[in-house]
Amino acid sequence: MSATQKAQVFHSFGLNELKIEERPVPTPGSGELLIRMKAASLNYRDLLMVTGNYNPKLKMPMVPCSDGVGVIESVGQGCSMKEGVRVSPIFARTWHDGPPFREMLKRTHGGPLDGTLQQYMVVPEADVVQVPDHLSDEAAAALPCAGLTAWSALVERGPVRPGEKLLILGTGGVSIFALQFGKALGAELIVTSGSDDKLQRARDMGAHHLINYRSSPNWERDVYKLTGGQGVDHIVEVGGVGTLEKSIRSVKPGGSIYLIGVLAGKEAPLDLTPVLMQDIRIQGVVVGSRRAFENMNRAVDVHKMEPVVDRVFSFDESAKAFEYLKSGSHFGKICIKID
Repeated sequence: MSATQKAQVFHSFGLNELKIEERPVPTPGSGELLIRMKAASLNYRDLLMVTGNYNPKLKMPMVPCSDGVGVIESVGQGCSMKEGVRVSPIFARTWHDGPPFREMLKRTHGGPLDGTLQQYMVVPEADVVQVPDHLSDEAAAALPCAGLTAWSALVERGPVRPGEKLLILGTGGVSIFALQFGKALGAELIVTSGSDDKLQRARDMGAHHLINYRSSPNWERDVYKLTGGQGVDHIVEVGGVGTLEKSIRSVKPGGSIYLIGVLAGKEAPLDLTPVLMQDIRIQGVVVGSRRAFENMNRAVDVHKMEPVVDRVFSFDESAKAFEYLKSGSHFGKICIKID
């Protein structure tokens, strides 16, 4: 009888459809690794995937989650990595360097490929990256998507230079990584949130200016005042079109908006005239390549950076973890301990 493992699986859309199932432990082929997963972390994409709001035509059954970390359990023929090494699968298999390409969208973990919320998974050796030793499993599990997306925006796509003004919307996973990387890069940091408690935590982490968008709904005016009427150089935009117009009003002529999320909506009327007249760059950011992941890990290691983990759930509590993500109560990352 072959060995079995536990995996979180959904056969139809909805958080109440996420169930634990037993599956065979896969066997690595030539050039592949069997990874014993230790932890996964949640991204908003994962929630959209499980609820059917990301890809309504997603083929199921599906194991969710794009972020994770594990230990190499066994290796296939021709592999150079050794058992016991701690690694993370990259978000998009075969995206090793250079710009994104259309075919990579068919090879992303957590949809359409099975994701990290399982006890074992087989991944090509070429599609994993060793993670920094100083991090816990849960902290390391936050790196592959949320950490790398922030890094790609500020370093690969920016770059953000010392003294430049960086506006960060929100205090979720990508936003808090952007705060950490922005601080390391020497930027002047402005953070928005609807919670004064979260804003205070952002200040404790190095934010220079704080804006509560609930008490100050026209927050673009606050940005205007804080920058002496000039606007910011860079914006990490996680709201989508629901906040994009305000971001366009907040950025300086020639500045950059890194479009990362759609938390505030995907469709709305939008006046693009300022984008044209002020030479504003709106840059979509889709995680990053293996090479960018390796570069980021070196920076995380040098600075001994600690990803912010808000809460850790057990494997059996995976559905509760998704509900907590949906609530928007978190500050930083939500993680699931697998073993």
